[in-house]
Amino acid sequence: MTTSASSDLPALGPILSGIQSPDDVKSLADADLLKLADEIREALITNLSRTGGHLGPNLGVVELTIALHKIFSTPKDHFVMDVAHQGYVHKMLTGRADKIDTIRTYKGLNGFLLRTESEHDCYGAGHAGTALSAALGMAAARDLLKDDSHVVALAGDAAFTCGPTLEALNNIAETTKKFIVVLNDNEWSIDKNVGAIARYFNALQTHSTYASVRNTAAEFVEKIAGKAARNLAHKVEESAKNLIFPNVLFEKFGIRYFGPIDGHDLPLLVQTFEYLKTLNEPVVLHIITEKGRGYQPALDNPGKFHGLGTYKVEDGSTDASDTPTASEIFGRTVTDLAKEDEKIVAITPAMPGGSKLDIFKKELPERYFDVGIAEEHAALFASGLSTKGIRPFLSIYSTFMQRAYDMIIHDMALQDLPVRLCMDRGGLSGDDGPTHHGLFDIGYLRPVPGIIHMQPKDEAEFVVMLKWMAAYDEGPTAIRYPRGPIAGTPVDGPCAPLELGKGELISEGTDVALIGLGTMFEMAVETKKRLEEKGLSVSLVNPRFIKPLDTELLEKVARNAKVVCTFEDHVLMNGFGCGVIEHLNDVSIDVPVERIGWPDEFIEHGKIDILRELHGLTADNAVEKISKHF
Repeated sequence: MTTSASSDLPALGPILSGIQSPDDVKSLADADLLKLADEIREALITNLSRTGGHLGPNLGVVELTIALHKIFSTPKDHFVMDVAHQGYVHKMLTGRADKIDTIRTYKGLNGFLLRTESEHDCYGAGHAGTALSAALGMAAARDLLKDDSHVVALAGDAAFTCGPTLEALNNIAETTKKFIVVLNDNEWSIDKNVGAIARYFNALQTHSTYASVRNTAAEFVEKIAGKAARNLAHKVEESAKNLIFPNVLFEKFGIRYFGPIDGHDLPLLVQTFEYLKTLNEPVVLHIITEKGRGYQPALDNPGKFHGLGTYKVEDGSTDASDTPTASEIFGRTVTDLAKEDEKIVAITPAMPGGSKLDIFKKELPERYFDVGIAEEHAALFASGLSTKGIRPFLSIYSTFMQRAYDMIIHDMALQDLPVRLCMDRGGLSGDDGPTHHGLFDIGYLRPVPGIIHMQPKDEAEFVVMLKWMAAYDEGPTAIRYPRGPIAGTPVDGPCAPLELGKGELISEGTDVALIGLGTMFEMAVETKKRLEEKGLSVSLVNPRFIKPLDTELLEKVARNAKVVCTFEDHVLMNGFGCGVIEHLNDVSIDVPVERIGWPDEFIEHGKIDILRELHGLTADNAVEKISKHF
């Protein structure tokens, strides 16, 4: 497929530009459906080059999404997409094609499905493993209400490594008689899929039994799609096990299995859904797709094009930066530490690229563990390792660490197990929106007894903290760090020694005490400058530790000040500033505390600077709040 960049966005073909609702899809002739698929890919490749987004997953589900809208009728029928990062095509076919150039931009289309965005988005998502359970709940509600709608759950093969998916499978046959699961099998989640489930699906595609049941499979295809459909696409013809096989995993759960079939054969998909729609039993349709289909750079590098920023359409290249991201610093540092300490291991739940543990994987593969999309298991696995003296670094995005909260309390903290929790994307995650913002980890870790929680102000301090964590064996530790670079002193720059529970007093004043946590330290520095221009004397603190607080330092600067102001990239509710207020109250230091942080609401998607300005996370707002006290 050839694609050229356009200055007039959105770039829509003649058929796609006429799609205002799914009814327009239903009215298209078969030949026009195929043309529509090409136009959708063209629009995705061109428009996402300007906004970034989940290109690869959406290129892989073009034919699938068209076929679904051809046969089913949203919003009456429901499509529940696991994670929902593959929902761009669905958005384009439900009246939002003219806004595809706004995807993941402030006040534009969200990068995931969103119930408030369209009546066709029946269920919001953002985390993996949710589709089957949520869809089953909808199907059960449909049965109770006695309506005749259809519920289709769409999940990638990686979602079947999630506990909730397997739990849902265990309940489907007992709950409803009309339910369709589409297993979109492309062997990738964000990275290459791993584990027994991934190997099982591969076995379904490659098992030698296929030869002996080939005629049965072909007869099934002919039954629903005619003789021409017997000649399946090359990939399926070479790799499929069979279309009806009685002993697969799903039928053990009481769910009838069909597949695998070619997920890019649009006529076959349409005919298959027409047939499955008539069945009064729960079914799984296993389709084989290519992540990134239609765009060679995405096919060549599926991991990169799962989700990325802007790129050049011609070759898929992205602008390189000389400034390392926090994830890159983490990956490099932990790998170097592990080379010096053979007890250090690294664990990721299916995110080696995002967390940059691919560095560790390449250099120390025997001590690298990718457990698939299974955060709870990852946390328990790390706990078990630590009981034998191994030093696990568990890297999970802050938003996904929420899933392992029970394990953090019950397994790590209660048993004083020294698991090192490394929370990538701690703070606002910008364009990804509310499902991915890491704005709650301070709040959910603060009440956990014995846990140590830190956030560095710059690159050098980040490295020092990771080294300190590697040597600390008394209990669980956690560190939060942002998406993208950390401002400030470079990795090899100077950094004051780290002592448990001790912050850093940068300057001492008598009017105002500013406490800037982590990435917000630079905002505190700017606020200090503006207050001093007003003639005020300002203390500046880099707290380093969220828990335990440096209470001695806090009391010192608070007693000397007429007002304290805290800065955090976190919700204010039960955040770092709350901890400051609580301690000052406990020791009867009666000084007003102003706080800069995110409000008690889910923050929308958009560029960080825009959202900070909108919600008052600025030096201007800090100065205004503080000035009211003088």
